[in-house]
Amino acid sequence: MINKLVGSDTEAVSDIFDGATVMIGGFGEAGSPIELIHRLIDLGSKNLTVVSNNTGSGNVGIAALIENRQVKKMICSFPRSTNSVVFPELYRAGEIELELVPQGTLAERIRAGGAGIPAFYTPSSVNTPLAEGKETREFNGQTYVLEYGIKADFSLVKCQTADRYGNLIYNKTARNFSPIMCTAGEITIVQAKHIVEAGEIDPETVITPGIFVNRVVHVSNPEHESILVANGERYPR
Repeated sequence: MINKLVGSDTEAVSDIFDGATVMIGGFGEAGSPIELIHRLIDLGSKNLTVVSNNTGSGNVGIAALIENRQVKKMICSFPRSTNSVVFPELYRAGEIELELVPQGTLAERIRAGGAGIPAFYTPSSVNTPLAEGKETREFNGQTYVLEYGIKADFSLVKCQTADRYGNLIYNKTARNFSPIMCTAGEITIVQAKHIVEAGEIDPETVITPGIFVNRVVHVSNPEHESILVANGERYPR
């Protein structure tokens, strides 16, 4: 079996290239891989398409990546929240693109991408601006919109515990989008709070099998977005 452990978070993201599509796990703060995102900022890759649930808060994490002018386009469900200050400003200025996707549809598009399903029909967004220009069909008298699966060059996720072979378990609802993003990324990079030896994770509790993971980096004391935002932190510092 392949040892997926890498020596640092900097090494883990070192080959993310300009123009890449990057999926970033998290539902707001829960499950957001702050350290991996900040190393991506340090790397400086540009013109990224980022697929995530939201556009970040304050001036850290995804919001900092956007503020650093590294993101060309966001594909997300919640482009604005209470502490979103960066994305709304840049979007109004025409400096960043947005593909708005209903949350359930976003999850299914990612799942489909990981499962090799090119497209599917959904009733979500029918008769709304989000359906404009998209193919529709009727099934059993109901209209459905065609949506396409999403794949990524890289997926960045956070987990609670991993072994050296990339088997992962998450901290409760912090799993959110991460398991399906692991399947949809060509290269999946994981930051783990705990690293254990092979066999220490009960196979019945594994959420993401190691076959979907390429790199694991140990981040024993991950930062929390809400605390950083409350303290007025920004990245780069």
